Amino acid sequence: MAAVEGVRAWSRPVVLACGTLLLAGCYYAAGRLGLSQQLSADGAVVTPIWPASGVAVAALLLFGPWCVPGIALGVLLIVLWLGNPGAAAVGIVAGNTAAPVLAHLLLRAVGFRVSLSRLRDGLALVFLGALTATLVSSGTGVGMLLWSDEIPTGHLGPVWLAWWVGDAMGVVLVTPLLLLMYRARLPPPSVRWAEALGLAVVVCVLVPLITYSSVSVLFLVYPLLIWSVLRFQLAGGMSCALLASVLATVAARQEAGSFGRLTEIEAMMKLQAFNGTLGLTALLLSAVISEQLHTRRSVERACHELVEALQHLNAGGPPGPGKSGGDGR
Repeated sequence: MAAVEGVRAWSRPVVLACGTLLLAGCYYAAGRLGLSQQLSADGAVVTPIWPASGVAVAALLLFGPWCVPGIALGVLLIVLWLGNPGAAAVGIVAGNTAAPVLAHLLLRAVGFRVSLSRLRDGLALVFLGALTATLVSSGTGVGMLLWSDEIPTGHLGPVWLAWWVGDAMGVVLVTPLLLLMYRARLPPPSVRWAEALGLAVVVCVLVPLITYSSVSVLFLVYPLLIWSVLRFQLAGGMSCALLASVLATVAARQEAGSFGRLTEIEAMMKLQAFNGTLGLTALLLSAVISEQLHTRRSVERACHELVEALQHLNAGGPPGPGKSGGDGR
């Protein structure tokens, strides 16, 4: 018995260390992916979508505070890869670690459910986890860059806005998908597989055509998004939104499609407005539909239980007319 306890005591630090390294690696990979599509805003390099923030928030919501060292290590690896070691790096690591921790605390304080089955969960993730908590990372990061004279004072506003929206979009677009993937189960075979395949083909064909069109028709993505949400809720809506956001980001970086005749600031503002409205629409609409479906199932279950109770009462009740004993006289 003592040997078993000793093995457990020894294995727990090993598991925590492996989990920390794994999370740091995931954060680093997500950060590198976001930096692969970086844009310029007033001379500063920013990422329209920072998926690492979504990875950090999802990890904290699923596994708790033990993820903090892994997040901090992942941020440090990104900073070192960018070649910015120094006093400013300490502030950036602290800010990018504190932001997802604050998001986790705020969401837990309001009773957030990782299933995202209620409208209040979607609103909480957007306004608390994304828009509020990422003020810490964006404010600290831009403040450190300003303090180290890496950006001029006149560029503070656009750079801060781009940083803040990029972090927030990472939470809005990536966190719901990771939460969904964690609890995903293979659905039973049904005719909806054919519809899902057809929807995927239509989205994968039309979204690139829309984003790379020289005519500004990005709004045509929304019918596809609404179809995805109505039929497949969070899984369909967030997948469609993420694909459209990534393709729009690539098009903006290549100065293609409707982003071709815009200045750097105009392209950044248009892209962030598109990504933001797309993510908000997908998340909140899927939350509303999921909540309505849950309410309908609850009502149907209550009606079924009521019918069973009435049938049980009728079966055990007194005999009706014409079924009484005697000769009927």
